[in-house]
Amino acid sequence: MNLRKWSIPLAFVGLGGLGAILFSERGRKLIRAAAGCLQATPGRLLAWNDSAQEELNHIQQAVKEVEQSLGTHMAQ
Repeated sequence: MNLRKWSIPLAFVGLGGLGAILFSERGRKLIRAAAGCLQATPGRLLAWNDSAQEELNHIQQAVKEVEQSLGTHMAQ
């Protein structure tokens, strides 16, 4: 199946769908709601990033401890 022959029709379908969203009242409400959610998101993402980084630091420390433990047992 040749996907090249479908690229232009799919592009028009995508653009048509995007136009329908932008020009309909329901679509504009949806976009406003999404924009409102995105405005509240940066603080949540920063908090998640900090806790994820902390968890990665704990995992890295645990891996180092396991590595040291295996290294001392292998040397004996």
